[in-house]
Amino acid sequence: MAKKELNYLAVKDQVEKCLLCYDAACANACPNNLQVDEIIRSLRFDNPGGAKAVLTNSDVCYFCDEEACMAACIRSEIDESINIPMVIDYVDKEIEEVVQANLDLSIEFCGVPCENPFFLSSSVVASNYEMVAKAFDMGWAGAAFKTIGTFVPEEVSPRFATISKEGNSFIGFKNIEQISDHTLEENIDYIQKLKEDYPTKIIIASILGQNEEEWTYLAQLMTDAGADIIECNFSCPHMSGEGLGSDVGQDPELVARFTKATRAGTSLPILAKMTPNIGNMELPALAAMASGATGIAAINTIKSIMNINMDDYGSEPYVEGQSSVGGYSGKTVKPIALRFINDMKQHPKLKDVAISGMGGIETWYDGAEFIALGCENLQVTTSVMQYGYRVIDDLIDGLSNYLGSKNMTSVSELVGLALKSVVPAEDLNRASISYPKFDWNKCIGCGRCYLSCYDGGHQAIVFNEADKKPRLQANACVGCHLCAMVCPVDAISAGKRVSITV
Repeated sequence: MAKKELNYLAVKDQVEKCLLCYDAACANACPNNLQVDEIIRSLRFDNPGGAKAVLTNSDVCYFCDEEACMAACIRSEIDESINIPMVIDYVDKEIEEVVQANLDLSIEFCGVPCENPFFLSSSVVASNYEMVAKAFDMGWAGAAFKTIGTFVPEEVSPRFATISKEGNSFIGFKNIEQISDHTLEENIDYIQKLKEDYPTKIIIASILGQNEEEWTYLAQLMTDAGADIIECNFSCPHMSGEGLGSDVGQDPELVARFTKATRAGTSLPILAKMTPNIGNMELPALAAMASGATGIAAINTIKSIMNINMDDYGSEPYVEGQSSVGGYSGKTVKPIALRFINDMKQHPKLKDVAISGMGGIETWYDGAEFIALGCENLQVTTSVMQYGYRVIDDLIDGLSNYLGSKNMTSVSELVGLALKSVVPAEDLNRASISYPKFDWNKCIGCGRCYLSCYDGGHQAIVFNEADKKPRLQANACVGCHLCAMVCPVDAISAGKRVSITV
């Protein structure tokens, strides 16, 4: 296997193991003041150009024999320090210099000018003045304030649970938290103060009423408080009350009634926040748009049960041995969110509707996928809960550099470019096969492709015990590419497409 590929895999492993500490000890210990934590973080969040930009002087590590950064690394308290010199060496030698685009990422959404498309979504990450102010200072363009009602719910403890896999702290997240735990008066004060102190930042006031009168009343209050956009929470999956949250979003008639009631209380743009706990999101979306909504927000969290304990059979979050259905979010919901957004943008009556997309956005690349499917605005929660507001640095830098690499000068140029590639299943080419191609130089002889093909595919791979290399039997291969999916070193890729005769 080529040295470059080995270096990449080794560095990827180190970067993913990094704890991404607050006030990182490794950076503080560096005698040359190199922000090694920012380099690692940029690599972690798919922004190699950003990592390269931080490494302005590549000599600082070569003439340093102290290894103070590794000695200070907190990961050593768990197993062993991150191999920081190896990471720096890789960034220096293998990552090409990127001209920082520093593009203007401003985009208009629902008639409201936004400095960039990245917003905090309505959740605990945007639930008081101090939090949102800090996020604004760091570069977030706006925030959907945590859902406001006329009541303060009684919460439970604990209220979060996670799913982890192969070294990732978590890839999926469940919460059973309800709407804002601040009073209506407190929330109004927060919004008023935020708009006074940050007049160019955008406040989306998320509201949840219990009847038509409350939807109108809350819309009026948020408008008077200075909000820029109203978001109707028709989709919280775990509200402890009849007719609240996702119970509304599954019923187009209720969506229509409550959207109309909200419109009666405001002249501001209205977003109808959709539930994914439904087969066809277009139906409530159409009902909302016909009743006065300006755009759609999608998706909210997915109803879920998580982590059953096989000793006492309780599930998480574990509240004195009990739990309840809650909302699932995080990286693993992204494909589901993208599917719903595509369905709406492909609908002839919704294709021009403004959509604020959310669901699994962790990196700039994730966000770019939502934009390419037609979203003009992005909302983030779970990534912030896991890594902090600082992810905005690589969201902005990564998207800017990507657009620059494509010779685009604005975010708007990217909107919707991927929609043409998603077609009905019957329109896909079924008269040809793309056989997998094996790179023997990369192959390390682990046999994963053989196991998966034999036990989960079409028995099209044999394993040569002599040289520990797989061999393809083309007459049995259907071109499913399961082998490429499981290869740990990217030694299998798509080969030339070959026509087949029926």
